[in-house]
Amino acid sequence: MHKIFSSAIMAVIGLSFTGLSHASESDQSLAEQKLLYSTPVRENLTNLYWGDLHLHSQLSADAYILQTRLTKDQAFEFARGQTVQADNGMPARLRRPLDFLAVTDHAEYLGIYAQLEVNDPRLKEWKMGMEWQEMMKQGDMMGLALAFSNAIQTSEPEYLTPDSLRRSIWSEASEVADKYNEPGLFTAFVGYEWTSMITGDNLHRVVIYKEGAELAAQHTPFSAQHSNDPEDLWDALADYEKQTGGEVIAIAHNGNVSNGRMFSPNRENGLPLDASYARKRARWEPVYETTQIKGDGEAHPYLSPDDEFADFETWDEGNITLGTDKKPEMLQYEYTRSALREGLRHEANLGTNPFKFGLIGSTDSHTGMATTYEDNFFGKFAHDEPSVDRTEKRMADQLQKIWQLVSSGLTAAWSEENTRESIFDAIKRREVYATSGTRIKLRFFGGWEYEQADVLSADYASIGYAKGVPMGGDLTRGPAAKAPRFMVAATRDPDGANLDRVQIIKGWLNASGETAEQIFDVALSDGRKKNWLTGEIPAVGNTVDSENVTYRNSIGAAELTAVWTDPEFDPDQRAFYYARVIQIPTPRWTAYDEKYFGAEIDPRAPKTIQDRAYSSPIWYTP
Repeated sequence: MHKIFSSAIMAVIGLSFTGLSHASESDQSLAEQKLLYSTPVRENLTNLYWGDLHLHSQLSADAYILQTRLTKDQAFEFARGQTVQADNGMPARLRRPLDFLAVTDHAEYLGIYAQLEVNDPRLKEWKMGMEWQEMMKQGDMMGLALAFSNAIQTSEPEYLTPDSLRRSIWSEASEVADKYNEPGLFTAFVGYEWTSMITGDNLHRVVIYKEGAELAAQHTPFSAQHSNDPEDLWDALADYEKQTGGEVIAIAHNGNVSNGRMFSPNRENGLPLDASYARKRARWEPVYETTQIKGDGEAHPYLSPDDEFADFETWDEGNITLGTDKKPEMLQYEYTRSALREGLRHEANLGTNPFKFGLIGSTDSHTGMATTYEDNFFGKFAHDEPSVDRTEKRMADQLQKIWQLVSSGLTAAWSEENTRESIFDAIKRREVYATSGTRIKLRFFGGWEYEQADVLSADYASIGYAKGVPMGGDLTRGPAAKAPRFMVAATRDPDGANLDRVQIIKGWLNASGETAEQIFDVALSDGRKKNWLTGEIPAVGNTVDSENVTYRNSIGAAELTAVWTDPEFDPDQRAFYYARVIQIPTPRWTAYDEKYFGAEIDPRAPKTIQDRAYSSPIWYTP
């Protein structure tokens, strides 16, 4: 799947100032004590909620062109556990409902194609709309798709949706989210997608609102037709907050198809990143969508040749349109781990880390259905939905083969309650994590005082908050001669596979200004040990029955925990740490298609997968 790099395979209360509490007065004076943790005092522990922050319905122009007819209402109903009829005629239902959802239809021509088909009289005076309506009548959907692709990158007046219609459709779309939002039961966010792709290089962001339609509908979405520069998007978000008093964030995705633009060292105007840019990006983009249907973006084997799990659902053929091939030098500006490393370097030079983001997953499905389990994957567009021949089709009829699509991903949020306000705040403080579609439960804390027994306590989360910071938090210089300790606990998806291992991945900036990374296996299932001569760890094994498309949880562990101390800690070096949890092998969705339909699957298509979870990082700053 990566055509040019085959040679590279390779709490009750959370105290914010207790880190020095064990030092005697003779050891350390009160004047020497300093703030070690960034989290606020907590009165309530957090609960785990699952959701998708990037989903499309028939209101998105590309989805509509490619035959998606599920509405925004149906998208929310499906997420809440109701059965819907997919566009291929099959009944579809989630095994377990989601806790929250954002339907983020494209801002560009939001809802327009659906209105053209029903002959909305408000479009009669719009010349472009009439031309597109004629294409619809003639069944020229590919011509319509090309016209849409060209139009979204221009700001010429004749290509813009009439303002009154944009306002009306946006207001109606926002109100749908309000209709399904039930505080304490289900959170429905208002959102949209800003669809910038300069010369086919992906810079897309979804925009998520904290409040509902009453505030969100006061401003129509900022689209790529207004500007394809993310700095202009951030300015528009600032204007929204200033004028409404509401809150909003942007979430970037698919750096892997940006051909080096997503985390470039230069701004879109060609100038190097500066302090103002760094502050704005850190302010408006607190999390990054690291895994989704168009590939996993955590790491790449070319960048991390010593990481045996880096080559996971890799998309590296070119940009989002496949109009420009990928070059090796682009990769370091496309992937999560390398961006986190670059962020340390920028912070040292600019005073602010522009890439200080937490990690989430979402689907980017354009079917109106957030499906992430391998045995219930309904694809990206309606024509990707289950069928005997779907794996040999191409995405949008012209891009990657459908078998390359990934049944990913989900956002897990540690939030005090299931409400817009609480989950939004969890996202902003980065107390969230990503999975490739599985529902692994993952806690990750960092501090200076954790003991091995802490993670075995029934209230280990309380201890985690009291002694340190959760995922997404910050550590500053600690007690003399101490290295940070990290407490991690992972539990398998109740409906899924056992766990292979837990790893902590560290990145740091050395004195010469160079960054590096290292992977530490901190918890292994089945009593496996690292061979200290070779550095190798035996594989967990594989129970997948290819003929029957099943697996057994006779290997791996239902739960893995660890308290780990960084053995190579340098208190003078900026660093980040995040946890990665790997499942045992299970059948991939392509194997289920092969069994269910008797389909012939491309021999290049993987038949097994090791799903995973990625915590948001914890940063150390001297």
